[in-house]
Amino acid sequence: MASASVILTSAPSAVATPEGDPSPGVAWHYGDPLGEQRIATRRAAIVDRSDRFVIELGGDERLSWLHTISTQHLTELPDRRSAENLSLDGNGRVEDHFVLTDIDGTTWIDTEALRGEPLAAFLAEMVFWAKATPTPRPDMAVLTLLGPDVLTGPLAEAIGLPADAVQYQAGDLPELRHDDEPLGFWRVMPPIGERGSTPVVDLVVPEADLRQWWQLLTEAGAHPAGMWAFEALRVAAMRPRLHLDTDERTIPHEVDWIGGPEQGGAVHLDKGCYRGQETVARVANLGRPPRRLVLLHLDGSSAYRPSVGDPVTAGGRTVGRVGSVVDHFENGPIALALVKRNVPADAELTVGDPATPDDSATARIDADLYTQDDEVPAGRAAVDRLRGRR
Repeated sequence: MASASVILTSAPSAVATPEGDPSPGVAWHYGDPLGEQRIATRRAAIVDRSDRFVIELGGDERLSWLHTISTQHLTELPDRRSAENLSLDGNGRVEDHFVLTDIDGTTWIDTEALRGEPLAAFLAEMVFWAKATPTPRPDMAVLTLLGPDVLTGPLAEAIGLPADAVQYQAGDLPELRHDDEPLGFWRVMPPIGERGSTPVVDLVVPEADLRQWWQLLTEAGAHPAGMWAFEALRVAAMRPRLHLDTDERTIPHEVDWIGGPEQGGAVHLDKGCYRGQETVARVANLGRPPRRLVLLHLDGSSAYRPSVGDPVTAGGRTVGRVGSVVDHFENGPIALALVKRNVPADAELTVGDPATPDDSATARIDADLYTQDDEVPAGRAAVDRLRGRR
């Protein structure tokens, strides 16, 4: 369990994340969780995400080496650019999801708190003779700015964010002190919120500077917001989170992690030779994944709130599993779920135990975010044409 963040312990109104939460030791909210979401969508908010596990990757071959063991195309990643990436098992199932930023000859990686040490150990085991050195950096922390006011005005000026910054671009933060320690950097991430309407800018900074950055940015107009606000906007945008919205069987196609940085994805299809690549290519070219990620609107009148892993049923038959569950300031209780691909958008669903009314609630799929995929994959079409000639 991570120790409590300096922000959490110094803010009298802060309420810590619940026990067992995947973001331990940071604020869940600051007294007005729904109001914090509203501010994040309309003005600007700052979220302490210092639970994220940070790894420094040095060495001249760091990107070419990481390219060979992960799903993202990294050999041509420019300086001051970020990308999302996955580590898969031999069957193409997702083990790790992480964000990386290459800046000034160093690649910075951050991932979920509970997956940091396993990921760092995996990277160390895979180095062999490559000129790459992964080093855990518990002295570095992540802050996240949310909202339209982040991209211009006092907040942008405070972090040195240029007006023409684009998604996954990164840059140096202004100096807070003069020594040999890292100064930190900003990076522009994909927007979250409904229809991707809420800009996101991360800061990766020395933990020793965390409180100073928090004060500087709140004085510049960012309102303190907890992980509840971040999670609500993430779920509304259908952005999956590792080990909440994925399970031990999840392949990248099921949770829309396909695509390079240009598409906001974590799996580049124009590369090969990494663990699990065969499954990725086979599903992309010949078939469809067995499940799909959907956004569920839960019955707000029910006292029951599902938990991660609870079953999703249709007509008494289990068709999926619940992932992230959160109360949204406009939409009420919402959740992400992995359901069988043949479940239609208008299906009558139940989450929890359908035989026990007190332990279940009705749910409906958000049809606006339900992507039809009736088109036959190119590889399958080619096979069908060949078979038709016989």
